[in-house]
Amino acid sequence: QVQLVQSGGGSVQAGGSLSVSCAVFGLPDSINTMGWFRQHPGKDREGVIGVSTRDLSRDPFTVYADSVKGRFTVSQDKAKSTFYLQMNGLQPEDTAVYYCAATPVPLERGWSLDTNRYNYWGQGTQVTVSS
Repeated sequence: QVQLVQSGGGSVQAGGSLSVSCAVFGLPDSINTMGWFRQHPGKDREGVIGVSTRDLSRDPFTVYADSVKGRFTVSQDKAKSTFYLQMNGLQPEDTAVYYCAATPVPLERGWSLDTNRYNYWGQGTQVTVSS
């Protein structure tokens, strides 16, 4: 059984940066794709980034939502089975609860930001950006 435990997030003023980490417990080597999602109050959860965890190159296959392209990046520490979401240039509209998610299925662009394709979810982390 895979468990995802998140930490980080918090509050920042517009233009600032925050990060969220996601530690994978259980069977981390079974994971092939990691996703990051967010949920604004009263809205459906939306995909932010999908990344191949099997691609250990310097530029792994990654899919970004247009809303975060150029501002958000992801990385992983393989030894710690931990994944990171780095958020720069944050704006008030980025305020949301952020979730990491994982699946054993190798990443494909067509479904990379689809919540239904991910099997395991973190508990969520609040990110608040003030103007």
